[in-house]
Amino acid sequence: MITVSLAQAKARLSELVNKVEAGQEVVITRRGKAVAHLSAVILPRKPLPLRDLARFRETMPRLRRPAAELLREVRDERL
Repeated sequence: MITVSLAQAKARLSELVNKVEAGQEVVITRRGKAVAHLSAVILPRKPLPLRDLARFRETMPRLRRPAAELLREVRDERL
């Protein structure tokens, strides 16, 4: 977390926004006390297109054995 004074924040706003976009958080202080907190915006997730996913699954070939059995086989081969 980066802490800057209000005067520094005014002078370096573009730089601070770039750091926030990169994942850092910024606290802005006035006379040594925190007054603001900058953090990245969390965008809402889009709902999954369930019909499209169902259509895609229908195009995939069926497995001859259960997936759990195939995963165990691959895991055991690597040991």
